[in-house]
Amino acid sequence: MSARENILARIRQKSGRDGMTSEAELMLVREHMARHERGPLPSMAMREPVQHFIDECARLKTTTAEVAALADVPAEVARYLAAQGLAPRCVGWHQFSSLDWPAAGMQFDDRIASGDDMVGFTGCFCAIGETGTLLLLGAPGTPKATALLPETHICVVSKARIDATMEDAFDRMRRETGEPPRSTFLVSGPSRTADIEQTLVIGAHGPYRVHVILVP
Repeated sequence: MSARENILARIRQKSGRDGMTSEAELMLVREHMARHERGPLPSMAMREPVQHFIDECARLKTTTAEVAALADVPAEVARYLAAQGLAPRCVGWHQFSSLDWPAAGMQFDDRIASGDDMVGFTGCFCAIGETGTLLLLGAPGTPKATALLPETHICVVSKARIDATMEDAFDRMRRETGEPPRSTFLVSGPSRTADIEQTLVIGAHGPYRVHVILVP
């Protein structure tokens, strides 16, 4: 028995349940998730999601830019990195490797980010207008390390996949993925903390910069 299985078995035992999780128990969980009722929504939920997302990004110090098509993304990445005084190089998700990066003077490394990479380039499952948040789903083809390890995170967001509220985003996830993914994570601006003497520190647990490129 692995350490994980041992821990889960002990939790079940303390809960008065023996053995492995049964299919009947799993079905009860799935039924509960399927009939999950949405809670009260904020009044701001009625605002137009795309503009609300842009406004919230600005509040969170996430910069945004809009391009006419996905093919224009490499040029925008090159422009942004030059404005930040960064080298024209990024590591990114495989799904974007076919874009014409050399034409924009960019070097695109198709691999998972390491601690030495300065710029990580990703997409996202969807975005949330209510909070200016990116919703990313961890999977072999969309590694979260590329969004979390580099000091600069650049993310492509389709305006058609900006949902008004977090509830809308979770409804989309249930509708399009079926079973919840093993890893789901939310990015709301550059990493920050004020744990030590209430002094705000940027980049404490993730990127110093987050730049969102909006595409149709």
